[in-house]
Amino acid sequence: MSTTAGRKSPRFRAALAAVPAALLFTAGCSSDGEGPGEAAGGVPVVEKGRLTTCTHLPYPPFQFERGGKVVGFDVALVDLVAEDLGVEQKILDTPFENFKTGAFLNSGECDLAAAGMTITDEREKNVDFSVPYFDATQAVLASKRSGVRTLAEIKARKLRLGAQAETTGESYAKSQGFDPVAFESSDAVLNGLRTGQVDAVVIDYPVVQGWLKDKANAAAFVLGENVDTGERYGFSVKKGNDRLRAAIDKAITDAKADGTYDKLYEEWIGPLPEARR
Repeated sequence: MSTTAGRKSPRFRAALAAVPAALLFTAGCSSDGEGPGEAAGGVPVVEKGRLTTCTHLPYPPFQFERGGKVVGFDVALVDLVAEDLGVEQKILDTPFENFKTGAFLNSGECDLAAAGMTITDEREKNVDFSVPYFDATQAVLASKRSGVRTLAEIKARKLRLGAQAETTGESYAKSQGFDPVAFESSDAVLNGLRTGQVDAVVIDYPVVQGWLKDKANAAAFVLGENVDTGERYGFSVKKGNDRLRAAIDKAITDAKADGTYDKLYEEWIGPLPEARR
């Protein structure tokens, strides 16, 4: 990824400073703000002075709580959008199944959805997506005692496979002939593996990377096969909200051009893929 030195440092410093200062976290979906408003460039927002993001917690390293704040890769990228629009980001924790339908976008609860969400044809029927901001793969994580590393081995031994409900990981498992145990959140997926409810799970690779940074997890579980499903993440907006979608696209494109994206990737995800070094 090429960079433009003249823009790189100031934008990155501003982005990092904005994350804790601009973040307003609200559990649930209610809003007691001033009502609808308009951000820079005539971009409509559901609450004056704020860019309201629907997400589903926790989903590290994309969005999760740390030290009383919601942080992560998605949070940092959306903060760049908010910075460009001259507003602050506010985050609402909402059920993941609503991201398929765009319910909270259509009802005016949120301006955009950011939840490590794969762009799919089904979802594009209900929402408009930004340009892709992350290439994702699925990974198998298994208990060491199970002795398995691949989905084929799990199937052959008739072991229990888990996945997060309503995700592409769950869909992929079903497409491979599994009836996976569905968990409501990524934390629940990990807990299911820890407690022996399942013998292995399939979930986004960056999530597994984050789990394995914990020594206890690394001692108990083993990373199995990586499955390239061609998935790409995007932020979604209400159908027809072209001004906000264009603002999100610009923030992502600028961040990739000036080096900010790579720095945030290394901070929240890990080492850059070899193709981008």
